[in-house]
Amino acid sequence: MEFTLFALLNGVSYGLLLFMLSSGLTLIFSMMGVLNFAHASFYMLGAYIAATISSHLGFWPALVVAPVAVGLLGALVERYGLRPLHKLGPIPELLFTFGLSFLIVELVQLVWGRAAIRYPIPAELDGPLFTLFSTSFPMYRGFMMLVALSMLAAIYLVLTRSRVGLVIQAALTHPEAAEALGHNVPRIFMWVFGGGSALAGLAGVIGGNAFVTEPAMAATVGSIIFVVVVVGGMGSLAGAFLASLLIGVMQTTAVALDFSLASVLTKLGAVITPATPAYALLNVTIAQSAAILPFLLLVLILIFRPKGLLGTRE
Repeated sequence: MEFTLFALLNGVSYGLLLFMLSSGLTLIFSMMGVLNFAHASFYMLGAYIAATISSHLGFWPALVVAPVAVGLLGALVERYGLRPLHKLGPIPELLFTFGLSFLIVELVQLVWGRAAIRYPIPAELDGPLFTLFSTSFPMYRGFMMLVALSMLAAIYLVLTRSRVGLVIQAALTHPEAAEALGHNVPRIFMWVFGGGSALAGLAGVIGGNAFVTEPAMAATVGSIIFVVVVVGGMGSLAGAFLASLLIGVMQTTAVALDFSLASVLTKLGAVITPATPAYALLNVTIAQSAAILPFLLLVLILIFRPKGLLGTRE
């Protein structure tokens, strides 16, 4: 019971962090058709900027300023980088964002160095939220979950209940009509890209001190968020949310399961020796294979349901 409960809580908290990351990428793709390979780099920038601000002003100003700074940078990237390429099709846009991801990593290493930097959890959130079965659940993970759920509610309300959301959806589905009504569609897309980048920056602020703030952090989560987006369904925010929770719980639970197929077969009476075919593969534990489980899920989704869990396009 204790293992199940805390594995579920840790998995949900990690999954919600993945959702914070993938939501911005999903919004950008669904509204602009741009598959932003530099999205994880904006996550890294959010963590580094927050660490710098936090060291001078504290965590709470960093929580506000860093996402805004990353969002403004994202808006500039769309205005002066992506917009001129939009008429050339998706391939130049993809190549631009792919190159931008490497450029941001190099700039981060020039400014902050190649080693991990100090970005501590704020003292007021550094402690147990509650204790059950003699095991404590960290307060900061609860804070991560609260921020992610608040962000989900805010995105839903903005897109479905506000005038801004209606204008954005109109610009997406009927851009000519939106322009005829006096709306600047290119500017709307610029701020959509900036908003998606700001969400990545917010995830960096929250995740940078929960894990490690280093130049490799973008590469660590970059592949996972694309798995989340594809598994959930390209452009589906609800699908990204479901896939994030599924992958978070799956990986967190798998890390704690230290048994292999060979051990299961041995308990069932089978004799496993070094001469057994695929002996090394049979002795790989679930914990050792946890890192590849999301990609295995991706392969299965692409085979049996190419449009994703809640997607509408293949």
